[in-house]
Amino acid sequence: MDEEKTPDIPESKAEEVKISGGITTKSSDGRIHALIIAGLVEGHYAAADQSKSTKYEQCIPALVAVEESDEIGGLLVLLNTIGGDVEAGLAIAELIAGMTKPTVSLVLGGGHSIGVPLAVSTKKSFIVPSATMTLHPVRTNGLVIGVAQSFEYFAKMQKRIIRFITSNSNAKEDELYRLMMKTDQMTTDIGAVLEGNDAVNIGLIDEVGSLGTAIAALKDMIRQSKNENKVK
Repeated sequence: MDEEKTPDIPESKAEEVKISGGITTKSSDGRIHALIIAGLVEGHYAAADQSKSTKYEQCIPALVAVEESDEIGGLLVLLNTIGGDVEAGLAIAELIAGMTKPTVSLVLGGGHSIGVPLAVSTKKSFIVPSATMTLHPVRTNGLVIGVAQSFEYFAKMQKRIIRFITSNSNAKEDELYRLMMKTDQMTTDIGAVLEGNDAVNIGLIDEVGSLGTAIAALKDMIRQSKNENKVK
């Protein structure tokens, strides 16, 4: 009996994923663009050669293209990130939150650190049961000037992140702050690791689901959007 072969991804699609970190798919329900945010969110400085990274200078034009396209009906954000550059991640999250098209996120594996604002930036969010999300305070690597202004800057950045999360989810500010400051979960850090159901229970993520669930929800949102536009 011959083994079934997995269909190869067309060369053009493989190149699209390699260059932009995303792929546009077409079905009878229309076109969906999947943006993949994996590894380290890279900001103004390049990540180490051995690190998997998502470059914000690729994500930003891709998001603009999706918003402006007459052919693409919605955006699916697939997340498996360890975090990374805070300002770059927040910039991407703000762009997604400001889109008028239907948007859905799915946390796979992990949505850690700045991955949390990215996960909640869409109009509907999902997390697979085995995935985790890590909440912790803003920190930095390398040299820090030991003056009050440095710590004030971190505190302001922390408030920006919490404000974004609470504005785009059902999580409460005091609960987020409490989880970020926990000292009994991580041996070398402070913060909290939330599994799929825990993230839903505190209102951070809308539902536990799968790829099929997320795509079905996005297609339903696209249909609703088309019907609303017809009425207008």
